Amino acid sequence: MPDAPLHGLRILECSILGPAAVTTHLADLGAEVIKVEPPGGDYVRGMAWPIVDGVSLMHLHLNRGKRSVVLDLREPSGVAAFTALAARSDVVVEAMRPGGLARRGLGFDALRAVNPALVFATVSGFGTTGPLAGLASHGIAFDTWAGVVAPETDADGFPTIPDHVSIGITAGPLFGALGILAAVLRARATGVGARVEVAQSDAAAAFDWLRIEGWRAYRRPADEVTGNPADGLRRRAPGTGGMRESVRYQLYATADGHVLLMASENRFWRNFCHAAGCPELIDETDTREIANHAAGDVALRRTLTALFARRTTWEWVELGVTADVPLAPVNTPRTVGDDPQFVERMPWTDAAATGTEMMPSPIRFPDLDLPGPTTAPALGADTETVLRDVAGYSDAQVAALLGQ
Repeated sequence: MPDAPLHGLRILECSILGPAAVTTHLADLGAEVIKVEPPGGDYVRGMAWPIVDGVSLMHLHLNRGKRSVVLDLREPSGVAAFTALAARSDVVVEAMRPGGLARRGLGFDALRAVNPALVFATVSGFGTTGPLAGLASHGIAFDTWAGVVAPETDADGFPTIPDHVSIGITAGPLFGALGILAAVLRARATGVGARVEVAQSDAAAAFDWLRIEGWRAYRRPADEVTGNPADGLRRRAPGTGGMRESVRYQLYATADGHVLLMASENRFWRNFCHAAGCPELIDETDTREIANHAAGDVALRRTLTALFARRTTWEWVELGVTADVPLAPVNTPRTVGDDPQFVERMPWTDAAATGTEMMPSPIRFPDLDLPGPTTAPALGADTETVLRDVAGYSDAQVAALLGQ
């Protein structure tokens, strides 16, 4: 689609498993993404679960909107074809353990000899430096390393992996996509390419910056780094860990689920008390306008617990909308797809077009039509077409490469 924001951007990708998401975001915005795979293919097609009609959801999601080309990069003919494609691309992505392309003579220095403006992006587990640079890993490793997920103990006393949001494999590709676009802008302005490198472990830590930086700040003397004035400067745990004893900013059970109250500003608290029919809970002498969580006020928490149980979640949410009170529904991964806000903002893709229902890109251009995502390609489905149209190979060259 010529009006798509990234129309005309061509990306050549070598990826295994989750890091392929770095180009999914760009394909959703109109970039042409050519996924180069070995003869056996990226085993993401059979990895994880669920499996939809014999193909993993992970493959269908991560590689939607892309084209698949099979090249054996162990052979000179495969290296030559990859080089020809790189010469006509804006970006080469190495989304796997770093150094794989360089070992095949296709590193940044070799490729920029044929394309000086090339952007070479590496998205890996633990990056290209440091003692863990060569460590084999999967997505949860980045979260355990960054401290964003902790072990749970099962009934038999064994430590287990808890249900959690996978941060590293999601954040790493997002940071990688941002870095790629920045490097492309620079390359188009200067004619000079660049290397971009993102570790998914680094990204997991960066997403949790408030807690990590908070604990670091607390290493300083207490007279230099304090808690919030609304708490009498008492040091609470950084981030959400310090919210456990909060009252005006807390989870409450409703008649049919849960709701999150976030009335830590006095104006929101006053709005809530008037709308909920409990103005007597307003303390007119309390002048703490912000970050007033009423931490530790057990009596108030019991009062609010009884109050919230009288209405359904959506009755409370509707009160929040009409009375200007921060009140949010509490969903689960199983239920959020049916939430009215989700249905309005994130309509499921057509399963016939993408292989299964998926969420669309959350990036919107209200005045532009974005390309609809298409199903992830079968292994090598676009090899002949891409070699002819992009690399400029003749029919005879294509036949020779493919052994026809």
